[in-house]
Amino acid sequence: MTDSDSPQLLRPRALRPGDLVVIASLSGPLPAMYEPHVEQTVAVLKRWGFRVRRAPLLDVGRQRWWSAATPAEIAAELNGLLRDPEVRAIIAADGGMTAFGYLDLVDLDAVRADPKPILGYSDISLLHLALYARTGLVGFHADMAVPGFGGHWQTAPPERRAELEALYQKLLTGTEAIGALPASPSWECWRAGQAEGRLIGGVVNRLALVQATRFAVPLEWFDGAVLFWEEMGGHTSHVWTYLQVLRHAGILDRISGMVVGVPREIAGLESPGASPSLAEIVLDVLGDRDIPVLGNVEFGHAGPNLPMPVGLRAGLDAGRRTLALLEPATR
Repeated sequence: MTDSDSPQLLRPRALRPGDLVVIASLSGPLPAMYEPHVEQTVAVLKRWGFRVRRAPLLDVGRQRWWSAATPAEIAAELNGLLRDPEVRAIIAADGGMTAFGYLDLVDLDAVRADPKPILGYSDISLLHLALYARTGLVGFHADMAVPGFGGHWQTAPPERRAELEALYQKLLTGTEAIGALPASPSWECWRAGQAEGRLIGGVVNRLALVQATRFAVPLEWFDGAVLFWEEMGGHTSHVWTYLQVLRHAGILDRISGMVVGVPREIAGLESPGASPSLAEIVLDVLGDRDIPVLGNVEFGHAGPNLPMPVGLRAGLDAGRRTLALLEPATR
């Protein structure tokens, strides 16, 4: 991708001590069992020096179908946060199945006028992709309250948690590139090679589905991109099918590299010797495309998330099992 073809990135202002961060229900409801996760998230954010508020829809017992509220109500609350100059970042409480219902209701002018970090994954990756496509906003595909900061972080080994805390604070408050993300023994080279390009991705089903709407990421933005994706639930055949959709859409012909997250609860992958493995599925769909693939990277549903900011330039060396963020996410 040349600079003339690149989207103009919209970077939020870096957070400062005392800034207000709001935890909001951007999709699913808050079951009583996860209220402690929200309380732990508040504690984490306060320890980082931020003021924290809970948005009104984040209330135990509030539910409409599979959502915290109607799509219009969620959009109204989100738009209020986007328009409020005091609010400097928005953290999703959880994922779910609602964002498709309000993509057309988000105040894009408010996003452009005062871009803010929105943190989350799962259904929230849909919001990142749509806002990136429409405004160039950097999407913070990163942990959220449930089960992230309030769950997975609390059970992680102390050294890993310390590593993540330093990483997230640098991501949100720093104006320099993160550089190499902390690797782990789980990372696997599925196809060697090097690539450099903009990170685009999220949950693979949301990525495939959003491309069927008017909120699709323009196809040419995938030129040279590093595609990242993960998945939770379903069956291995579903993953294969979503990747085939990306192939038919022309995305796999344009990307320069791929990073695959740790899968969770996918039928067919329960045992270590399962066939096909996730690596076999990926390589089957890629065919003879000479694209480096780094697998089993810690982002998504399987545990504490490494941040994967949508739109940022990344450097990938699958053979050496390294992944680096080459630009700052904030300004």
